[in-house]
Formats: sequence, C-alpha cells, structure tokens
Amino acid sequence: MTNKNNLRIALIIGIIIVAISSFVAGSGVETYATFWALVPPIVAIGLALITKEVFSSLFIGIVVGAILSSGGSFANMVDHVVVDGLIAAVSGTAGIFLFLIILGMLVALINKSGGTAAFGDWAAKRIKGRKGSQIATFLLGILIFIDDYFNCLTVGSVMRPVTDSHQVSRAKLAYIIDATAAPICMIAPISSWAAAVSGYADGTGLSGIELFVRAIPFNFYSLLTLMFVVFMIIFDVDYGPMVKHEKMAIDHGHLGGVENETISAEDGHPDGKVIDLVLPILVLIVISVFALVYVGGYFEAGGEYYKDFIGAFGNTDATVGLPWGAIITLIFTIAYFIMRKVIKFDKAMDCLPEGFNAMVPAIMILTMATSLKNISNDLLGSAEFVGGAMEGAAAGLYSFLPAVIFVVAIFLAFATGTSWGTFGILIPIVASMFNSTDPIFFIGISACLSGAVCGDHLSPISDTTIMSAAGAGCVHVDHVSTQIPYGLTVATISFLCFLLAGFTNSALLCLGLGSVIVIGFLFIMRKRETKLFPEN
Repeated sequence: MTNKNNLRIALIIGIIIVAISSFVAGSGVETYATFWALVPPIVAIGLALITKEVFSSLFIGIVVGAILSSGGSFANMVDHVVVDGLIAAVSGTAGIFLFLIILGMLVALINKSGGTAAFGDWAAKRIKGRKGSQIATFLLGILIFIDDYFNCLTVGSVMRPVTDSHQVSRAKLAYIIDATAAPICMIAPISSWAAAVSGYADGTGLSGIELFVRAIPFNFYSLLTLMFVVFMIIFDVDYGPMVKHEKMAIDHGHLGGVENETISAEDGHPDGKVIDLVLPILVLIVISVFALVYVGGYFEAGGEYYKDFIGAFGNTDATVGLPWGAIITLIFTIAYFIMRKVIKFDKAMDCLPEGFNAMVPAIMILTMATSLKNISNDLLGSAEFVGGAMEGAAAGLYSFLPAVIFVVAIFLAFATGTSWGTFGILIPIVASMFNSTDPIFFIGISACLSGAVCGDHLSPISDTTIMSAAGAGCVHVDHVSTQIPYGLTVATISFLCFLLAGFTNSALLCLGLGSVIVIGFLFIMRKRETKLFPEN
C-alpha cells in the first residue's frame, strides 16, 4: 500500500469519525469517564496500525478527543487541541525533548569523530554472528537499569552499528531494546520505576522499597519477557510481521531504518578509536546517575548526604536529571574531541543541528502522543472509567483478582500509553481490596505492575515505544506491528501464571510453569518452521 493510499484511507476514516464525534458532542451525551473517553486513543491506534501512517493517525485521535470534550463548541475544541493538547505536551515533556536532542547531537559527534566506525570494527572482531550481536544488545539493556528512557536511547546508540554490521533488522533491534527497558527497570530496586512505585506505598503499612521488592517475584510479565528475549535469540525464532523484516535484512541488506536518517558513521575521522564512543557514553551514564540523585535531594545543603539513596530516586525528576547529565556530557564530548584533534570546532558545531534533525520525527510523535494522553486522561477521564470498571468487575472474584487486575492494567496502559499513570491509578485501588498481611496483596500489586508494563510495551502511543524506535533508528509503526505478537504471547502466559497464583500464592511454582511454557513455545515454533537464517 502506497503512502498516498495510506493518507487517503486515513483522511476518509478520519472524516467519518470526526463527524460522529461532532454529533455526539453536540447531542449532550455524557463523555467524561465513560466509554467515549477511550475512543480517541482507540481511533489513533487503529488508524496507525491500518494505514501505517502515524502522524495523521495521532492528530485525528487528538481532534476526536477535543471534539468529544468540547461540548459542541468549535472554539473549545480548538482550545483543547492547542492549549490542553499540544502546548501542554511540549511544556510537560520539554526535559525529555532536550535529552533526545542532546543525545542526537552526541551520536552525530561520535560518528564524526570516527568512534562509531572504530567500535563497529572492534565489535565485529569479537561479537560473532547475528546471535552474538543480539545477545550483546540484551546484556547492555539489562545493565542500564536506572531509567527506561535512558536505556532506550543509550542502548540503541551504542548497539545500532553492531547489529547493522550483522544484518539485524532495525525492527528486531527496537524490540530487544523495548523488551529490556521497562521490564528490567520494573525489577531493579535502584531505578526511577522503583521510586515511582514506592511513592504509592502510603496506607499499606509498608515502606515503599519493601512494597516494591516483595512484589518482584510475582512480576511475571517483566521476568518472562526477559526470558522470552534470551530464548528467542538462542532458538533463532521469529514469527508475525518480524519475519518479513528479518528476511529483508538477511537476504537484501535492507534493515528498515527511518527514511530521513541523517546521521552516518561513514564519513567519520580515520583516526577514531573505540574510546571515542565508550568514554562519552560512560560519562553520560555516570553524570546522569549523579544528576538523578542530586535532583532527588541526595546531596543536602552544607555537603551532608541524604540518608536514603533510594529515597533520592523517589524524589527525583528524570525530565530534569537526564538533561542535566546530558548537557554536561555534550560539553565534555566537544572539548574531548577537539583536544583529540578528531573534530575541529566548526565541524563540532555542524553536528549539533544534524543531531537535532535526526530526532525530529521522534519528537513529533512524542508530542502528539502526549497530547492524546492529556486529552483522553484529563479532559475525558479515561483512567477513571477503566479504574471504576475494574472495581465493578472484581466483586466476588477473590482468587481470580490478580488475573483480572493484570488484564485491566494492560488495557488501561495500552489505551493511555502510560505505565506510571496506570499503576498510579490502580495501586491505591488494589491496596483497598486486600490487607497487606494477605499474600495475595503482593500478587495483586505485581499484577498491576506487570499489566502496566505490558500495556505500555504494546501501546503505539507509549513514550518507551516511541523512544525504543528512535534509539534503534526504526520506523515507529514497524516497531509497533512487529513487537505486538511477541508481547501478546508473553502476556497470555503471564495471565495463566496470575490465574494460578491467585489459588496457590506461590511465585516459584507459577514462574517455573511460565518459564517452561515460554521455552516450550519457542522450541515448538523453531521445530514447526524452517529456520530462517543459516548459522554464521
């Protein structure tokens, strides 16, 4: 299907949906905290998957949400699109935009210095074959557990030249990045995610870190996703749309990168060394971790230390800490390369707009996706609708509650594109259902967290989905369509685990069963299909 046909389909469907929304808004039908609140994200996601055109799909979703929340007033509708949607999205995520832009600049600088090419040559001699490059990506992904945004962009920047050299499709790279970002953060006690969960421990009688740690063994989706990635690579198994992308990469060398990718390592300085890539990345990691705890209050006035390191993560703001670390790293990197004489000052300045341009598509998608979330959540009450539906569905289903919570959390995170917002809504509801001394309390909390990660993983409007694609240099819709079958596979197995956990209260038994099913499923898929790729 051509791009012109995609746009025509989106336009026709969009006009029909907008007309229906206008009729509903003008008829006085209640839209707040009703099913109508879920219509905008459903429209945007559906159009994106059907037409493969993400910008127009997201914008139509924004317009539909603005119409439904306008009460039939054209002026209110425009206000909602511009003020409550786009402007609020830009202001609310300005820190992440800045981090994206600076990282793009760093990548351009590293490429121009010859560091990327040198690292690619070094890795080619030591990382053998497609499996090796994918395993290396996975290992780096689980090592960077501090923050999912940081994980997505850093792993992509470092491993992209390695996987490219072994003809791993960008869609596969984006999946591995996405599958290690949020899941590893959700089981790491020292991470921005642990801090976010800890903030909802009030009223449970537990400390925030105790609540988080005791929920880890039952976090089936995160744990099984990590296992799924490892055995998918070992067994060399792909299915669904990913097969097409991997075949194109192997047979024709077509990796499926973004069409306007402007940053290239081919014109790098011939004297570039591996340290020219490794040192800036290490500086970025160290300074960013320092910045996160600094912003969280780890260092108090007078040079005294904040008593609780985890507490500093609980108080931090990644939208401030990550740019804080990135801007220092950028200045260091420019100075370092100039002193190394691999980049002149004027060439370094040329890299800044080049890096900015490379991140424009991701920034546009993130802006519109955040706008859609703002309108759906704040103006239409989608989160309140789903949370209320869960409370109603939970009556009389005590042992089945973990599975019910898991499904509801998936649905809410998928529709709203936010995992943090999902467990922020659902954890207080779950806490009110159970006594904290009851073993099923932690299973319910884990089901909420697992479902939030799963829905966020699958959602086209999720921040981590968008940034995983950006980090991998993958077309956004290609990343979404290829990872959904994998995510749904692990979600189904996790659902079975939560069903069993509601009756047995045993994390070991359920996780063992889930592991057997994951490995068995991938082994069967390997046997049933002809191997796509020769050993290399």
